[in-house]
Parts: sequence; C-alpha cells; structure tokens
Amino acid sequence: MKFETKAIHKGQKPDKAYGAMSSPIYMTSTFKQDGFAEYEYDYSRADNPTRHNLEENMTSLEEGVGACSFGSGMAAISAILSLLSKDDHIIVSENVYGGTYRVIANFFNKFGISASWVDTTKIENIKNAITPQTKMVFAETPSNPMMILSDISAISNLCKSKGIISVFDNTFLSPYFQRPLTLGGDIVIHSTTKYLNGHSDLVGGIVITSDSQLLERLKFIQMSVGGVPSPFDVWLTQRSIKTLAVRMKSHNKNAMKLAVILENSPKINTVFYAGLPSHPQHELAKIQQLDPHGNPGFGGIISIETGSLENATKFVKSLNVFTLAESLGGVESLVCHPATMTHASIPEKMRLKLGVTNGLVRLSVGIEHIDDLIQDIENGINSLQ
Repeated sequence: MKFETKAIHKGQKPDKAYGAMSSPIYMTSTFKQDGFAEYEYDYSRADNPTRHNLEENMTSLEEGVGACSFGSGMAAISAILSLLSKDDHIIVSENVYGGTYRVIANFFNKFGISASWVDTTKIENIKNAITPQTKMVFAETPSNPMMILSDISAISNLCKSKGIISVFDNTFLSPYFQRPLTLGGDIVIHSTTKYLNGHSDLVGGIVITSDSQLLERLKFIQMSVGGVPSPFDVWLTQRSIKTLAVRMKSHNKNAMKLAVILENSPKINTVFYAGLPSHPQHELAKIQQLDPHGNPGFGGIISIETGSLENATKFVKSLNVFTLAESLGGVESLVCHPATMTHASIPEKMRLKLGVTNGLVRLSVGIEHIDDLIQDIENGINSLQ
C-alpha cells in the first residue's frame, strides 16, 4: 500500500456499529467491562479507540512497530527523556527548538541526567562526546531555526554499535519527506501541532519507534504519567493526515520558489534552506529527505538573515499574507522572530553562537497561491535598505 493510501486508510476502518466512513470520536473516560479483567479498553488514559487509530496510522507512515501519542510535542519529548535514569548522559543537537533545550537544561537536569550540546552535523563530534554513561543521542534534523541537517544513517549506525538509543525529531519534514526509522533510527518524534495537523487548531505530539521493547517502555510511560491528548484533538489530527501528501507537496513547491527569490536578493544576507545548492548539506538532503516515491523534498521552512533587528522588524511589518505568530506547518503562512519568540529561553551567548541573531527571521511557507506569496516576500525585501 502506497503512502497516500495508507494516510487515508490505515487506522481508519468504517465504524462497526453503523458503517460510518468517518471514524467516531470516543469522548469517554471509561468503558463497560464484561467481567473482571474482561475488556478491550478500560480507561482512556491507558488507551482509547480514537487514539489507537492515530497511533496505528502514524506507525504505518513512519514504518515503525508502534506509536504513542501525547498532549503536546513537549510531552512527547518528556516521555522520551523519561526513558533515562539518574546519572545517564544524553547528546543533543546544539541547535534545537527552544522548548527542547529548556526541558533538558532546566528540568531533567534536576533528576541527575546530564547533557552535551553538540554540533551533530559532524559524526566525529558525536563520537567524541560519548561517555560510558551516554544512553541517548537526540538529533533535530532539519534543525530549528537554522535548517542544519544531521546524517541520520551515520548517527543511527554509531548508536547501534554503542548500544545507545537514537532519537530524531522529524517535525519539520513529516513522514512524507523523511522517515528516520527506515534509515536506522530507534525513535522518531513529531509535534503533531505542526505539519501532521497542518491547520493551527490543536496542540499534540507523537512518538514512533522501530523497537518493540522501547515501545513497551514508552507505552508504560504514556499510561503512568498520563500526558495523553484529547480524543477530539486526535481525531482532528487523523483527519488532517489524510491530506498530508498533497499539503506537503504544496508547501515544498512554494518554499522552493520563495527561497530562490530570497537568495537572489542582495538585501538578504543569507538564506537557510536545504533545497538550495548553496546549502552546506544540500547533497545530504537529496539522499535522506525523500518523498515516498524517491524524489527529494525540502519542506516549507526557510530562515533568512536580514542583518539586524531593525531590518528584521521592517521585513516582518511589511508582510500581509505572512502572519507574525509562533508555530509552523499550517496551511497559512507564518513568520517568526526566533530570538524573541521560539528560542528566547536559550541563553543569548549560545543563541548567537548558533546563528540565532536578532536579524534572523523564520518563514513557515503555507499553501496559498504562489503569486500572493511572492508579492508578500517582495514587499518585505523592498522594505530593506
């Protein structure tokens, strides 16, 4: 079964009771039991039919053995980190979403879990950071917001040789353009808030794994900690995934055209987008960022360096189609200033080292008509000196 077909049909069987093609939303906390310990479902924190459908669907799309969904992307990341114990060590991409940095540096460190923030674009950096206590490598690829890529296969192979869990945040590309488990990864994570849902109307997260033992541990964490999503939010996500393929194609097509325009403008200092041959990991992107039919895909996120806070402000204020807002991956185009928004929790010295300057602007390119998006970007460019 092909990707587009799985997206619509996996976990989406017609309703047993009445044959409804749209799966029911099981808005219930508890379930009738036939006898002592005789049931299919007992309590919605432990499992729920609507949630089970989404997890079955995403397991299929990411080609894993199972999945666990959560009430937010950060709840999903926290569940993964809960696989670790006191005195364990984790290696993390130095350029990650600010919330990921915050939860590791300010919360899990309290439980005796140490972290090394590493440039994971070079496998040697990861090798050099491994200690006898290292239990996990967490890579965000492409990274937020600098669009840096890490070699999923190389990291996965290294981790397997050392008995270390490999984790990849695939939020920026979705399983349509990248499937880390097929490249050797142990765990893949998504903020379902973003491309999987794609309509900016819910918050959620999901974890998919290729390892049955890890799945069992994650299921136990999901049930015990209880950071599960509402069945309604899960249902909305599942409905949205049915159009994931067509949406991702449009995001990619629009972003590619805008990236070229931005790169050709002398008023924009740098464009960070792996679809451009100028990107330092463009060749890697063509190898590991593939749609289900083998064609390279680069997603809908572009970051640009405007040179100063003043320029960033002018650029953003000149936009009409792009809306200044947190988040990304929706059908509508959004613009973000990472230094004061998504990455404000990262210390300034570290932000600047990574390139998250006051002049950096991140664009989440939507699926509006390309002519309107081009006009909007040209308005932004023309506002600069």
